[in-house]
Amino acid sequence: MTGRAPGRMIRWGICMYNVRSLDSNEFIDHAEILESLEEGKKLSSDRAEVARILNKAREYRGLTHREAAALLFVEDEDTLKSIYALAREIKEHIYGRRIVMFAPLYLSDYCVNNCRYCGFHASNKTVRRKLSQEELREEVLALEALGHKRLLLEAGEDDRNCPLDYVIECMHTIYATKLRNGSIRRVNVDIAATTAENYRRLKDAGLGTYILFQETYHKPTYEFMHMGGPKANYEWHTEAMDRGMLEGGLDDVGIGVLFGLYDWRYEVMGLLMHAEHLEAVAGVGPHTISFPRLLPAEGVDYSAYRLVSDDDFKHLIAVTRLAVPYTGMILTTRESAEFRRELLDIGMSQMSAGSCVGVGGYAHPQRVVPGEAPQFHLADERKPEDVLKGLVRDGYLPSFCTACYRSGRTGDRFMPLAKSGEISNCCQPNAMLTFKEYLLDYADDELRALGENMIADELSRISREPRRNQTAQYLKRLEQGERDLRF
Repeated sequence: MTGRAPGRMIRWGICMYNVRSLDSNEFIDHAEILESLEEGKKLSSDRAEVARILNKAREYRGLTHREAAALLFVEDEDTLKSIYALAREIKEHIYGRRIVMFAPLYLSDYCVNNCRYCGFHASNKTVRRKLSQEELREEVLALEALGHKRLLLEAGEDDRNCPLDYVIECMHTIYATKLRNGSIRRVNVDIAATTAENYRRLKDAGLGTYILFQETYHKPTYEFMHMGGPKANYEWHTEAMDRGMLEGGLDDVGIGVLFGLYDWRYEVMGLLMHAEHLEAVAGVGPHTISFPRLLPAEGVDYSAYRLVSDDDFKHLIAVTRLAVPYTGMILTTRESAEFRRELLDIGMSQMSAGSCVGVGGYAHPQRVVPGEAPQFHLADERKPEDVLKGLVRDGYLPSFCTACYRSGRTGDRFMPLAKSGEISNCCQPNAMLTFKEYLLDYADDELRALGENMIADELSRISREPRRNQTAQYLKRLEQGERDLRF
């Protein structure tokens, strides 16, 4: 069943699966997911088949959603350990021990959608606000003072209070705001599904990656969770990436689900089928996949949700890394510091640090507005510097790199490099250079000592002598006051 030709329409009972279709009900087909899970459950006890799938994953070529389904049902502890070890091996083969750092920035919590799981939903009687451009500058300056170079813009959907013109104005303000050696070099955007024309406008404004979470691929659950507003239209939402990439000129997109709304195995199938679809129709799979897990929020009752255990969450993350080896996998501050450390070992490549999930919380962290609430509550509230110390002690190289985006290594120019592992020839030295910048401009003595030792070790690991020598020269130039050197 896994050897069918791409784009072929499959009719198994009510199944209408077509990976190349632009109809979301066909490229995310309910019957195909159910059949994949049924078949996967049976194959999970077939040791020879599981071994074959793992051997294929070791070739760093990825897995089909049907092959991944078998791994999602594995219960044998030794096999699970093999899956986790392989996930780590694959991540390090492609991305090394680098962890890309970013911070979310909430522009507005106005929203016209009624999503049952979200603290911003329209029926929630909280105080709403959006940042003025002066307030935004204060937020950016505070983020730059923390050493951040990459931001993810967040906003509720409200065309009156938070129109696209406002978002674009915010992007221009962010790029124009500088603090000493600090600057924001990449702005990713997570806003509601929109038109192809609006995606073109975002790209023209300097968009990095456009990110949109599906929330859930199970259509009945999706319709139940989204009680009103534009987001309630499943097809409009699910087909957003097609509009952006095929008509709107987007290079890099990021997908994800909110684990806990429906069965986690079903959601992984949806994610992988969506990735396969984007590769089939746009030639490029998702640049990132995010893994938010449902957490308490103001005004939300979670008693009827399918919350995901730590063990199952770890399992699904590792299998996703095996199935989609090229993608950046994002870990949020919804998870505890201890658990984030565990998840980094099985495939994560990006993480937030020092996050604020309300409007205006970076510049004025102690400000309290009666009736105002964040989108959700954080589990990891460490300062960025403490996060970095933990990463370095655990053998990870923090990276603030944005070079690929600004050098044109995006979309179909990035993916071949990622899939082959060749991207490390750029990413490894660039990570060292951006971490060196952080050490020079922001670090305390403890972190500076830890970081310098790591950079020296990483420099010795660069196998190509010309690139190693040039990296060493760039590091010296940074010490002499230059900034933003990159490969």
